[in-house]
Amino acid sequence: MKIQSKSFSGENGAEIELNDEVFGLEPRADILHRVITWQLEKRRATARGTRERADVARTGKKFGRQKGGGTARHGDRRAPVFIGGGKAHGARVRDFNPSLNKKVRALGLKMALSSHAKQGSLVVMDTLAVEGGKTKTLKGDLARLGFGKRALVIDGDLVDTSFAFAAGNLHEIDLLPAVGANVYDIIKADTLVLTRAAVEKLEARFNG
Repeated sequence: MKIQSKSFSGENGAEIELNDEVFGLEPRADILHRVITWQLEKRRATARGTRERADVARTGKKFGRQKGGGTARHGDRRAPVFIGGGKAHGARVRDFNPSLNKKVRALGLKMALSSHAKQGSLVVMDTLAVEGGKTKTLKGDLARLGFGKRALVIDGDLVDTSFAFAAGNLHEIDLLPAVGANVYDIIKADTLVLTRAAVEKLEARFNG
């Protein structure tokens, strides 16, 4: 698959050959659904478990007689009604750490990249450098290129500093290094923007 790179000036750059094994797959909804579900489950944090009646270290001895004491007929001080007693129906530790085969995860990421390539919403940039790192300058460039309502921009090893400064106040731009590329953010974006360095990193990631 070949694609024409672009620059913020609006001019076309060199023609880039994209690896069909990474950007030319037929997306499958079931694979994408499995990977996104796994990714969102991994984000969830469990509650800290509370100590219930059986976990509290207090005496189990019946502290008063059954009748004639003038008080309720309690069995021990671990009951939730007492200060220092166990929590009634407390939060419990839950496991939100599902497993997913690495090959399925890799396939899901390839399909997410391929879905943008197939829809024509994939843009490859020569560079992300913004003159002066100004937000106003970047907004004009984005309007010229037509990145859509929400764009995900992926750079190489490190994100371009001037672009990061300029895009810091733009809620419609999400920015990631190549190592942070993930299915959920890619699918959520209307436009996927990759630098040439990001393309090389992603293709090397799967070929390695």
